Amino acid sequence: MAKVTSIPKQIEVSGAHVNNLKNLSVSIPLNQFVAISGLSGSGKSSLAMGVLYAEGARRYLDSLSTYTRRRISQVGKADVDSVRHLPAALALRQRPNVPNLRSTVGTMTESFNILRLLFSRLGSHVSPNGQRVKPSLRVAEGLTLKAGDGTTFQPPGAESFAFNSTGACPTCHGTGQIRQIIAARLIPDDRLTIRQGAIASWKLPGRNFMQFVVQTIGVNIDTPFRDLSKKDQAIVLYGEKKKYAINIPTSTGKIFHMDNAQFENAFAAVEDSLATTHNERAIQRLNRFYDFTTCPTCHGNRFNPKLLQSQLAGKNIAEVCAIEIKDLPAFAATIVPQLPANMAKIGTNLVGEFKTSLAPLLDLGLDYLTLGRPGMTLSTGELQRIQLSRTLRSETTGVLYVLDEPSIGLHPANVTGLVKILRQLVAQGNSLIAVDHNTGLIGAADQIIEIGPGAGKKGGTILDQGSVAEIKKNPHSLIGPFLTGKTPLITRKQVPKEHIFDQGTIKLHVKRRFNLNNVTASFPVGQLTAVSGFSGAGKTTLILDSLLPAIQAQAQEQPLPQHVDQLESGGIKRAVMIDSTPVGKNVRSTVATYSGVFDKIRQAFAATTTAKQQHFGAAHFSYNTLTGACPTCHGTGQISLDVQYLPDIVETCPTCKGSRYNPETLTVKWHDMTIADVLTLSVDEAIPKLKTLTSVVSRLKSLQDMGLGYLKLGEATPTLSGGEAQRLKLVSSMGQKQMGTLFVFDEPSVGLHPLDIRTLIHVFDQLLATGATIITIEHDLDIIANADYVVDVGPRGGTAGGKIVATGTPREVANQKNSITGQYLAKHLKQFGVD
Repeated sequence: MAKVTSIPKQIEVSGAHVNNLKNLSVSIPLNQFVAISGLSGSGKSSLAMGVLYAEGARRYLDSLSTYTRRRISQVGKADVDSVRHLPAALALRQRPNVPNLRSTVGTMTESFNILRLLFSRLGSHVSPNGQRVKPSLRVAEGLTLKAGDGTTFQPPGAESFAFNSTGACPTCHGTGQIRQIIAARLIPDDRLTIRQGAIASWKLPGRNFMQFVVQTIGVNIDTPFRDLSKKDQAIVLYGEKKKYAINIPTSTGKIFHMDNAQFENAFAAVEDSLATTHNERAIQRLNRFYDFTTCPTCHGNRFNPKLLQSQLAGKNIAEVCAIEIKDLPAFAATIVPQLPANMAKIGTNLVGEFKTSLAPLLDLGLDYLTLGRPGMTLSTGELQRIQLSRTLRSETTGVLYVLDEPSIGLHPANVTGLVKILRQLVAQGNSLIAVDHNTGLIGAADQIIEIGPGAGKKGGTILDQGSVAEIKKNPHSLIGPFLTGKTPLITRKQVPKEHIFDQGTIKLHVKRRFNLNNVTASFPVGQLTAVSGFSGAGKTTLILDSLLPAIQAQAQEQPLPQHVDQLESGGIKRAVMIDSTPVGKNVRSTVATYSGVFDKIRQAFAATTTAKQQHFGAAHFSYNTLTGACPTCHGTGQISLDVQYLPDIVETCPTCKGSRYNPETLTVKWHDMTIADVLTLSVDEAIPKLKTLTSVVSRLKSLQDMGLGYLKLGEATPTLSGGEAQRLKLVSSMGQKQMGTLFVFDEPSVGLHPLDIRTLIHVFDQLLATGATIITIEHDLDIIANADYVVDVGPRGGTAGGKIVATGTPREVANQKNSITGQYLAKHLKQFGVD
């Protein structure tokens, strides 16, 4: 009789060494919902993404043909001794790629593909002579049609309804927008001379010599632009593109000669720059010169107007794309009854597919979106849920799903819906691992794994593992007290409600912008304000699209945004945006370089006797220069090996062993350390070792105060979490007077454990102590509960949002029954025993 092999019940990880994991071994149950918790930098993502996902994805891809693998982005083998019983893995990352201008909710969810098919197969089309032809099997089969007047024509196919293809509006080419350069943005201050930088577009890369070209043409570059003749102003703005011989004086007094310097007028400098770049950041910088307006031909719907003659159940495709997702199933139900009887089967099948594509979006709380909503206007949380909705449609079995912070951007009410979806994935026969900090999501897991106890070198071990009930009882658990409510919730001294507006008021009125219509909002100066509400309620529109640009425009004496007609700044002269986008572009950007301490450190090495004897300047101690960098890896500390059919292998550089530097540079020591040794230090370790460099230590202590003491000075900044990136961006602002400065934070709780939230609140208080004003867009109830003032936008998202539904102290908002945020906040305050 054949031996029966038992089915594995858990993934067995043995000896994981990824990043800070300390020879970590753990058994993770299969076919369950497992939450991984721990402080920022403790090693949660290293286990989930760096071990489980990396190995699961690699092993699955290894089963494919070499031909297929060549066309798929692959990952190398994880640094782990062994992983047993690991299913094929899919990952939903913390930062989904930001969609481009041509992406919409419909294209991203693929619901639009089905909708195009519905219109081409089941629609009513119009002949070239204007005769309407009703739906028929000939239409469904794509055969030639005959109109009532005898005209024959080919009905439009599914591709014809694609605004990214043949169905695009001829004016905007399917973007829904036209852009126009605004002259006032090219010359923001006409009181300046050209030499003083009056022409903003001539500050773009490669245009800094344009002032000398225009001087050669005969324009006086030392006269204020406003005082130039109309003829000379026209040359600057619209002058002919010609080449001139020019002389450029240098700071040393020498003259640099150019025989063929091409003149680009102020408009052309922007247009030519845009035409030659594909870098997203560069495009965003150029966009500041443009005004984006709705396309006058398609009115923003992106489609060729001819397509709007085709109808499905009495509506054209643009009208259907404008219907909120929550109302689309009802519309879909009207399609089949309007078809001929012999089309019922094909109609039922296609409509069923369409409804199936919408179901996950409804379950995930995205009912307020429309299929035509531009993808680039979505929040991170919305992008993650769309990514999750596509996964749900596949109805896979036996897959390991690894989710990195799926609760990002979710209102507490939406977390309930998310948990329902996660449970569905497990019920389908899958295993689920979620790295998260949201106590509502963690508390719904079958099992919790805590990694810690600290961050960086202090983390990387299993602190605790068990059911939610077991974790709650463990006195050593870091997350347990936040699940039980047995830890203080309010960790700062809040301003009494009668004194909240004592330092002044910022008041803003928005006429109409997206779902905001005739909205007035007030914010206290010098206090911490939390702006809360559902995803899509209008928080971003109110703060990032309205208040922030309005204050910046007023400070620069420029017109307010068109949709803002009133702003009382309350004395605010400067607005600083702190978001969670990655810091730096590549591995060459490190904590040391970004925080500004590395220059002083390099200068200290250059001042040593050994360095002076070898004539080494500060530049010699940079891994970004030929004189200092390792010749093999060019200063990155790693090399990438192309092994053709297999994934590229990233290895530590064999020459410098990861130090980034050449041997000559490493002969110089300062306090018995090489420059490479300094980069291996954490912020906490560096403070005592660099104590003689007072300005460096001061900056490092700011990092330490922000809870970033565990970061290594040589750590690549693009790898930091969203919360870490936000705090790092604040370093230069700490300790300085900030009177008249507004700091706007966009979901600063991203990637933060509840204990890290305490540190963030302490950082807020440090800023407030210097005279700053803080507004934070936030879903985290701990931050909202600690705010001085709350502005709740809602009541829900989309057309069901866009109103200020509650304002006041956290306790006042908690008592306002019309606020959904208030209802959840009231439960949260009660759980922690706050009256």
